Amino acid sequence: MSTPVLLSWSGGKDAAWALYELQQRDDIEVVALLSTLTEGYERSSMQGVRREVLQAQAAAAALPLLQAWIPQVCDNAIYLQRMSAALAEAQQRWPGLNTIAFGDLLLQDIRAWREQQYAAQGWSTLFPLFGRDTTTLARQMISQGLQAQLCCVDSTLLDADFSGRVFDNRLIDELPTGIDACGENGEFHTCVSAGPMFRTPLQLEQGDIVLRDARYAYTDFSLRS
Repeated sequence: MSTPVLLSWSGGKDAAWALYELQQRDDIEVVALLSTLTEGYERSSMQGVRREVLQAQAAAAALPLLQAWIPQVCDNAIYLQRMSAALAEAQQRWPGLNTIAFGDLLLQDIRAWREQQYAAQGWSTLFPLFGRDTTTLARQMISQGLQAQLCCVDSTLLDADFSGRVFDNRLIDELPTGIDACGENGEFHTCVSAGPMFRTPLQLEQGDIVLRDARYAYTDFSLRS
């Protein structure tokens, strides 16, 4: 019997690839995606992916999308309170569900924090991609059909001109020395439109680039009408 798993879903490549790898396992069944969205923006927190794009991604993966809403100013206590409510909702819908998966790759401190916080709520954590060589993983994603674009760039770490670019081998080749190929240190985030984890590709339209907090260059992506 397979273990039911909830997958933390940002709309980006790492979450999407975690989904793909979990889909290959006989002992795991991903039952839903869980996104954290910011009130007033109607977008995923940090990545800035529109709610309707997240919903379209979930539909393409044939999975329900659960949503945890946080305020624009949010500390860890509020985050955990809202997340706890979303997890309780998930457990009501899927009795026996007590495992949540993340697409984290390298950062041990973030992994340890997640393990500690979710264990306190009676949840196990799963990190299917953790410890991989990120350059190798990035090229594997691309070679196996993942399509994504950079939707957020931390301009203190990487030139804002990278925002909106296609996540492909050329981009990886042109990243400056010290920039992680998967953006695992917060250099950039992506929005996925296609890949082996989806039954059908999304048709996305690229919009404006906006600089927020004099730091983050967000590129807007919406569903093509």
